[in-house]
Amino acid sequence: MTPLMPDITVNGEVIPATAIAAEAQLHPAPKGKPGIAWRAAARALTIRALLLQEAGRQRLVPEPLGGDLGTVETDEEALIRQVLANAITVAPPTDAAIRAAYDAHPDRWRAPTLYEAAHILMPVKPGDTDALAKAQQTADAALAEISRNPRAFDRLAREISACSSRDAGGRLGQIVSGDTVPEFETALDKLTEGEIASTPVATRYGLHIIRLDARAIGAVLPYEAVAPRIREALEKADWAKAAIAYIGLLAEAAEVTGVDLKAA
Repeated sequence: MTPLMPDITVNGEVIPATAIAAEAQLHPAPKGKPGIAWRAAARALTIRALLLQEAGRQRLVPEPLGGDLGTVETDEEALIRQVLANAITVAPPTDAAIRAAYDAHPDRWRAPTLYEAAHILMPVKPGDTDALAKAQQTADAALAEISRNPRAFDRLAREISACSSRDAGGRLGQIVSGDTVPEFETALDKLTEGEIASTPVATRYGLHIIRLDARAIGAVLPYEAVAPRIREALEKADWAKAAIAYIGLLAEAAEVTGVDLKAA
């Protein structure tokens, strides 16, 4: 991607345009408007730099945690989580707030949606621009072949996918809402049954070629069954607001050039 912006500096630390261009591939943008993805990538890398610099000031030692699918945080991911954990405390939502959230949109609180899906994974570690470029080339070539012959999906999954599902032609079997990372599930929700995503889907694990084979939407659940989920959702929303405010304070105290964080 041709650079659309100059390098960014964050308290003297340089984020080169090449790194922003690589990160931009992970941010969606309307066709013909790469500047939207570029600006989103620039802000994301700037915020990452601010948080890592704060981790350095606090002299934190990374303590990586394990995640789903057997993954483990990188040291940088662990440091960012630790900085935010030290800075943010939110009060639990009241019962009245939980009930109000349910009554406002009961259709949101359904039994988990059941999916039958398949994917081909090209793994990329966060920040590895070379691996991302190679994965993009591999994914684009595979998608081009699949568009000509959808039956090639099975063979390509067995040949190039880094997921253990490759032995089943990429088939993940039956999965439900919450079994996969949000980016993956969002992509599934946009597909019709039998459809293959037209572009690679980026997640924390890398790039995925995704096919939706079947979907069964769950029924609306009674309030008593979903109150714990609503409580968790409200807590996450409050935490996100607090995190945005905290990052804003870091940005105000920093010397940043080349990006407008106020638009984030």
